Amino acid sequence: MRSVGLKILKNKLSQYVRLAAGGETVLITDRDRVVAEIVPPQPGRSLVLADERLAEAVRKGWLTPRLLAGSAPPPRKNGTAKIGDLSR
Repeated sequence: MRSVGLKILKNKLSQYVRLAAGGETVLITDRDRVVAEIVPPQPGRSLVLADERLAEAVRKGWLTPRLLAGSAPPPRKNGTAKIGDLSR
């Protein structure tokens, strides 16, 4: 684990991001106090940003994933009727 001050981090950000991408945690300090961390991606996290945003939208309930091909269709809700029955 490494630590770096804000001023140095600003000038060498790409170097520290590469360290985190390689599995190392980098502590960011401001006046010798840890204020943030750059950490490696969590296991199972997609390497593609668009995939991660979709996964987050599903977790938050904004999107519902479609059914896989070959799976059974969703069950019909009770109380549904055909249009002809309703018009009578």
